[in-house]
Amino acid sequence: MPREQKQVRELQEGSYVMMDDSPCEINAYSTAKPGKHGSAKARIEGKGVFDERKRSLSQPVDAKVWVPIIRRKQGQVVSMDGDEVQVMDLDSYDTFTMIAPENESFTPDDNIEFLEYEGQRKVV
Repeated sequence: MPREQKQVRELQEGSYVMMDDSPCEINAYSTAKPGKHGSAKARIEGKGVFDERKRSLSQPVDAKVWVPIIRRKQGQVVSMDGDEVQVMDLDSYDTFTMIAPENESFTPDDNIEFLEYEGQRKVV
């Protein structure tokens, strides 16, 4: 699986983290002071990269968490059918179908950017 481990204190807003086995982008990151019996806690709020669901995570700052390695790739639109867009990956020349973002229309030969992680893809 394309992911790595990092300590919670290394995370920051805008980066990615795994929450509930789903890759999420961090929207808010805050820490509480160390308590009488332990280390400082971090509260992380994020939104699923592929499913848009809000999630939160509370961990000690020295705990390790999984960070997904989400690749940003280039593609070219082959065809558009309703809300589905057929895209060719410009690196591997694979062709696949993705759901286009709302209020977004493409024409054949448009170059687009998309995110890819473990077979999931999303137009940026």
